[in-house]
Amino acid sequence: MSLPAPLQAIIDFVRRGYPQGVPEHDYLPLFALLRRRLSDEEVAEIAAALADGPAAAQEPAAISDAIERLTSETPSETDIERVRVRLHGAGLAV
Repeated sequence: MSLPAPLQAIIDFVRRGYPQGVPEHDYLPLFALLRRRLSDEEVAEIAAALADGPAAAQEPAAISDAIERLTSETPSETDIERVRVRLHGAGLAV
């Protein structure tokens, strides 16, 4: 999948922050953070790219579930902060 450069940069940062793949419990806070700066379509593109990623821990069904839950469920501030700190360590300010 070919993404615009800004979205590909986010994918690269996420993969650097989660070299073993994003754990399922971090999908919802990750997408909630991204949604603050990106459109729903851009978040969906990033989710699709992560689902196609090389890390074995990434499961397309878990990603789809997190995207669907994003419209009705807000992750805890603790979860959001945990993901923010992890991504900040990889160089992505969200």
